[in-house]
Formats: sequence, structure tokens, C-alpha cells
Amino acid sequence: MSFIRTTEMPSVYRHLEKMSIEELLNHINDEDASIAAVIRGLVPRIAGLVDAAALHMEQGGRLFYIGAGTSGRLGVLDASECPPTYGVPDDVVIGIMAGGDEALRFGIEDAEDSHEQGWLDLEKYNISNQDILIGIAASGTTPYVLGALKKAQEHGILTACIVCNADSPIAEYADFPIEAVVGPEFVTGSTRMKSGTAQKLILNMISTTVMIRLGKVQDNRMVNMQISNEKLVERGVKMLMEKTGITDYAQAKASLLKYGNVKNAMEKLKM
Repeated sequence: MSFIRTTEMPSVYRHLEKMSIEELLNHINDEDASIAAVIRGLVPRIAGLVDAAALHMEQGGRLFYIGAGTSGRLGVLDASECPPTYGVPDDVVIGIMAGGDEALRFGIEDAEDSHEQGWLDLEKYNISNQDILIGIAASGTTPYVLGALKKAQEHGILTACIVCNADSPIAEYADFPIEAVVGPEFVTGSTRMKSGTAQKLILNMISTTVMIRLGKVQDNRMVNMQISNEKLVERGVKMLMEKTGITDYAQAKASLLKYGNVKNAMEKLKM
């Protein structure tokens, strides 16, 4: 069976330059509205990945994302938001992208063409079979990601992928292949649009659910969040007052700042 790149198929819309602004926006929104239904069908596969990732992380493993271009940036974004949101160390969820930090801001498109560099970048972190690796690539063919996943499997590392084409080469090297086939892009081949949105939604689902499983959320609150600015201090104080019954704002704030986060403060106060 030949591999069909749905992500590269022509847009179903023609002559975009002749459309009004409202027409353009409505059509983009129509396309975006179709994404959630595609992801709903992937929930069982995502659930299996989350269960495996949480188990590995409970035993001291780390979660790695690796990608290039938009896909790589999305992985780095999701990883970078885990420490402030859930209070985990910076080396628990790690995002790696082709071209390194410079590629976050500037397009270094040829960085994704190496089959070897992805694994070399992972080796800098001493990745092992305690860890789990998720490759992110809309096309499902990116050499940087494919090579990394293949090497990871050879080393007994659990692998997954988030791609937007069915039966892609990258999926062959994923223990948990997540294929969000959202169809042709509004602008032909522009996978920063629907494909990127689908990947972002799936990454949100994975990291959020893993962190809940790891005990980083209580009820529906981010009780482990870092208290790193005044807005978050304010949020934390209100959360602590609500959870403990403390009515004095100054007392709650002092406890929060002393113990570092809401969860620790609650435990120290035995509430």
C-alpha cells in the first residue's frame, strides 16, 4: 500500500485571495471545528499512552518530546509549561527540537533532514529504557524524528508518536502511534494550522492527564504550581484559604510563601 500524505493534499477551498476577510475566518473556523471529533476517536489510544507514561514516571522515568518545525515547537512549549503549572523539576518533561533553541524563533528547516541527529540530541540527556519518547511530526516522515524513534526502540525505550497521516513511516517505530488525520489544510500544506492544532490538543491531553495521575492536581486545582509572580501568589493564597478554611489573608500568604506551594502548605498546616 502506498503512503498517502493527507497533509499535503490540495485545500478544498480555492482562490483564497478573492475571499473577504469574514469568509476566510469562517472557513478557517469551520476546518478547526472538525478537529475535536477526530481526536475523540483517538482517546483509547491516547489513554494507553498516558497510562504507560504515568507508570514510567512514577518509577522515576522522564517524558521526552522530539520534533521539528511547528511540531518541535509545540513539544518544547508543552514541556516548558509543566514545571510552572505542576511544580515538577525541569528535567521531568523534556522537549527537544531539530536545530535547538535557535529554531524556536527562527526557521531552520534543513535541521530536520538528519536521520542521526535526533538520537544524538537525546543521548545528551542520557535517555534510557526508564524513559518514554514521543515523536511529533505532522507528516509522519521527518527524518530527525524517525531516526530518533528507531534508535530508541533498539535501546528498549517505550515510544509513541503524534502524526497527522495514516500508516506513516514514523508510526512503524511507535509503540503507541497516535494518528490525527484531520484532512487537507486550509492553505495547502500549511501544517501549522489544523495539524498543529490537533497536536497541541493531544499534547495538552497527555501532559495534563499524566500530571493528574502523578498527584499534581487536587480536586480541580493546580496545588503544586510554582509561586513565581504576584498573580500566582494571589491565586495560591485564595486556593489555600478555600482549601484550609483560613480566613486571614496575610496568614495564608505567609504560609504559602514559607512552604512554597499550596499542597505543601496544606500538609504542613495538617488541613
